[in-house]
Amino acid sequence: MPIYEYRCDDCRRVSSVFVRSVSAQAVATCEHCGSNGMQRLMSRVARLKTDSDVLSEYGDGSGPEGVRDPRQIGRWVEKRFQEYGMEVPAETREQIARAREGDLPDAVKDV
Repeated sequence: MPIYEYRCDDCRRVSSVFVRSVSAQAVATCEHCGSNGMQRLMSRVARLKTDSDVLSEYGDGSGPEGVRDPRQIGRWVEKRFQEYGMEVPAETREQIARAREGDLPDAVKDV
């Protein structure tokens, strides 16, 4: 289910149009001014790193260089809890999940 981006000929703002299938015709209307004069844009493409990508690029944080990517902090925390035979608290699990999605706590962003 693709999402296409269009630039309005009138107000020059960008609108996104959700289409239920690739074969369906997209009807673009500016969500800002209501104009039908829209030009389809080439959307940006992003590739998320897998856990394997992060490990190969940054290591697992156990070496002398320590943790080189804030997303690894969660893996390190989980490993420490496991070593001590403790369950990771639900709030901590939520913070780790958010960090893996790129939503890092302010204290980590400033480092």
